[in-house]
Amino acid sequence: MSANGAAKVEPAPKLIVRDLAVFYDGKKAVGPVSLDIVGQHVTALIGPSGCGKSTFLRSLNRMNELIAGCRVEGSVRLDGDPIYGPGIDPVAVRRRIGMVFQRSNPFPKSIQENVAYGLRIGGVKDAQEIAGRVELALTQAALWEEVRDRLNDSALGLSGGQQQRLCIARALAVEPEVLLMDEPASALDPIATAHIEELINELSANYTVVIVTHNMQQAARVADYTAFFYLGELVEFDRTDVIFTKPSNSRTEDYITGRFG
Repeated sequence: MSANGAAKVEPAPKLIVRDLAVFYDGKKAVGPVSLDIVGQHVTALIGPSGCGKSTFLRSLNRMNELIAGCRVEGSVRLDGDPIYGPGIDPVAVRRRIGMVFQRSNPFPKSIQENVAYGLRIGGVKDAQEIAGRVELALTQAALWEEVRDRLNDSALGLSGGQQQRLCIARALAVEPEVLLMDEPASALDPIATAHIEELINELSANYTVVIVTHNMQQAARVADYTAFFYLGELVEFDRTDVIFTKPSNSRTEDYITGRFG
């Protein structure tokens, strides 16, 4: 119940994953996984190294298909639309489901051109529209005020934290609905990490965010929902406060309390 006594409506799932399994050269790496990822919230994927978190994340926008010998079974639906299947364009899927990687990877271009890159690839030609969307994306990524006077400077001159926020802006410029983030702060110092965490909280007002993190404190701080993976299996998925205070699986409790992993 909400504060005024009305029944709280559970938010609708944005991504519905059913029996998803990922294989590399015929060997199963993850799955089968079934879960609903709620829209305009943050979902964290936690678990020890090599447990399948990043593999699962990449399967949500078909990035795994870029890896030789990879095969995916099961289904993922975005607002009811299947993202796997004959005739479904993976590039169109990746426009709706953007991705930010562990290490910032700015192109050796200007700050402006880094953010505009996806727009130009998508066929946007109007200079005014591009400039407006670049400014909006940099503002959303909490970077505009820091770079507005040097948009033509090389992106490689930015600090590590700024480069990561630039990569977030680049992903946001094409107006995705979902943002996948693979350990976006693992290579950053504590101050830059705090900026990224604050940004994730702000972005979840308008975007569905799924984040892989090794840092359980970070998951507790930024995520509304948490999924615990172990040895390629989804062990438990629930609201973050439940996972961290009253997990239903003993393996989750052992991991959270530091007994393994």
